[in-house]
Amino acid sequence: MSTVAESPRLHLPTSWLGVSSLAVGSFALVTSEFLPLGLLPDIARSLGITTGQAGLLMTMPGLVAAAAAPLSIAFAGHVDRRRVLLVLLVALAISNVLAATATNLVQMLAGRFLLGLAVGSFWTIAGSLGPRLRSGKEGVKANAIILSGISFGTVAGVPAGALMGDMYGWRISFWAGGVLAAISIGAVAILLPSLPSQNRRGVRGMSALLLRRKARVGLMAVLSIFIGHFAAYTFVTPFLNERSGISGPFLSSLLLANGIAGFAGNFLGGWISSKKIRLSVIVASALLGGSALLLMVFGGHQVAAAIAVVFWGLGFGMVPIAMQSFLQNAATDAIEDMQAMFVSVGQIAIGMGAFVGGAIVDGTGLGGAMLFGSLAAGSTILLMLMPSASSR
Repeated sequence: MSTVAESPRLHLPTSWLGVSSLAVGSFALVTSEFLPLGLLPDIARSLGITTGQAGLLMTMPGLVAAAAAPLSIAFAGHVDRRRVLLVLLVALAISNVLAATATNLVQMLAGRFLLGLAVGSFWTIAGSLGPRLRSGKEGVKANAIILSGISFGTVAGVPAGALMGDMYGWRISFWAGGVLAAISIGAVAILLPSLPSQNRRGVRGMSALLLRRKARVGLMAVLSIFIGHFAAYTFVTPFLNERSGISGPFLSSLLLANGIAGFAGNFLGGWISSKKIRLSVIVASALLGGSALLLMVFGGHQVAAAIAVVFWGLGFGMVPIAMQSFLQNAATDAIEDMQAMFVSVGQIAIGMGAFVGGAIVDGTGLGGAMLFGSLAAGSTILLMLMPSASSR
């Protein structure tokens, strides 16, 4: 996602393989960002830290990415986009190596800091390149391919990382993230053409969006739903371990089912958004919040816990497309600026969610994080029911 105002044309269209090389990069980035979600207990034990402290592994990249999104335009606005993307993917590879070899929290956080730089800047630059790579209607398809790595990484990265961590140890999961980064570096270097910067707009215009009531409501909804989700879901693995007695292959299978449900949520969210935009956000929030509440109340029963986790995946699979549709509808004349705001606010919310969840877990226990997630989802529903959510 990006604030970059790029020209919609190149002299020659880029091959679809070139476009797909960016999808590989987006998949590697998102998978690396969410890898710790299924590995927190093992990482905490290995590094000798608390589960709450391990939540910083999600806080660090989120906050750094939020700052990197607009700053990447300010400091790399004149640089060839292909070169910038290659540098960011190299930073991704290094971040995974640092994580895989970490012997203490400081080294692990250093790797996650690099990851945050890569994540925020990559979405800012790569997210708007579709129209430059393929002209006309094919530009929309190109953007969809580039961003497809987000959905696939989100729903597949966590269960895959948990499965590899369960079988071979958590460090192998980060080594695998490094291999993905290396593959994406090669793909972009070979398949993507030179893309001279054509940005003339910079970061101007983003603050003006805050003057619009509907945009403010939408960004507040992004904060509430993402903070609630990551405050709770960051600790869903230890919750299932301790409260539900779910671990090992059963846990990996359940997280995989959560991911598959997320794919279904993407389609469901898109279908509802095409009919009723606000309703899509409400349904997604209700599924997410209801699942967290069900898990808190009936988490001691494995069947109930499994049902809650699957429906949680369905709800969160709906969230990105539902929120993006709402925000774009609130700023149809400034979609790129709104997308940049979405990146920054969303990443801040991810980091805040993991931090808040960690504090709640250390203070009141795992059930408190689930309750907070449910209440935050309820707040999102209330925001969508406000009259200003339907205005300009």
